[in-house]
Amino acid sequence: MVWMSWTLPTAAFFAGIALILVAMTTWQAISPSVERKGFLPIETTRGDRLFIGLLSSAFVHLGFVALSDISLYVATALCVLWMCFLMRWG
Repeated sequence: MVWMSWTLPTAAFFAGIALILVAMTTWQAISPSVERKGFLPIETTRGDRLFIGLLSSAFVHLGFVALSDISLYVATALCVLWMCFLMRWG
């Protein structure tokens, strides 16, 4: 990791994303998902909702960095809540 100048939080972030992808792949292999319509205006699968959640979480973090001095831990907590809500009812 030294050659890339990664910090521990950066490595933990990408390791977390990798673990989520492995878990979702395993879940899909064991129990294939079906499209369903939640509060999103389109029919989505678990993978679709994960992608939408990760993409929107990235924009929330970028917004926090660009527009406020609030700690990124607040943005992360909001994004975790958002992902839970989106994955369950999206």
